[in-house]
Amino acid sequence: MMTVADFTGVINQLLPEPHAGLLNGILFGVKATIAKDLSQALIKTGTLHIIALSGMNITILSDLVSITLLRFVSRRIASLLTIAIIIGFILFVGISPSVIRAGIMGSITLIAIIFGRQAWSLLTWIVAVAVMLLIKPIWLGDISFQLSALATLGIILFGKKSTSQKFAAEISRVGGISAASNAQNFSPSPRLRFFSFLWHIVEDDLRVTLAAQLFTVPLILFTFHQISFISPLSNILIGWIIQPLTVLGFFTTIAGWVWLPLGQVIAWVTWVPLQYVLTMISLTSRIPFGSLSW
Repeated sequence: MMTVADFTGVINQLLPEPHAGLLNGILFGVKATIAKDLSQALIKTGTLHIIALSGMNITILSDLVSITLLRFVSRRIASLLTIAIIIGFILFVGISPSVIRAGIMGSITLIAIIFGRQAWSLLTWIVAVAVMLLIKPIWLGDISFQLSALATLGIILFGKKSTSQKFAAEISRVGGISAASNAQNFSPSPRLRFFSFLWHIVEDDLRVTLAAQLFTVPLILFTFHQISFISPLSNILIGWIIQPLTVLGFFTTIAGWVWLPLGQVIAWVTWVPLQYVLTMISLTSRIPFGSLSW
């Protein structure tokens, strides 16, 4: 039976350090092989969460599985199979508060789909947290549980996407075209569409980052006596690439497990976004007064 150690071993054969350690952290939350200087840079930049097994892994896995299964089965069957895979993944990587919380929330949403009901994010969060504390009350004092629950609550309450009406109005103003005529006659140039795309990426990442930190910063200050002022910038620079990197990392690991030379080919591609993340973390960690500890 395959274990996490088997997959991390495959990654260690496919990639050099610190790339292998970073990918092991992103995929499986394994921190043993992460260099000390990289760990310190992650703390300084407020990006330590990317190597902590969290709800992001569950979300990416469930989305990937659902999209794949919907090509062959109905939505209800796909939801049932996805729940089973989520449970299997949690048992495989090991039980931790953040993963359990994400697993419960994801499963509740999928159950709502099965029964044709709408899932309410805040209610789902309340149920997930309540169930976890009923099963294991000691988790209430666990810092991992506290950070995961508070970050998720912040995203639910304040991380929702805003409308693009203000941005569209700004495009019209810059182009010297009225809003009314814009809807009918104005076709944005490729350059304007490109900058519009970039703006929405930055806007979404910044909103989610700030929403997640709204409730966690006071807890971090109280617990670790440290604050990262550069965290929003660092997360914007790398946040957009973590999800595709996670998917690519899973493909690399599975391919390498099946046949190492095949995994090596994909690993060459995976090395590129890993190097980007390492570079951005290194650069932002060197910004003067980017973090404060006492």
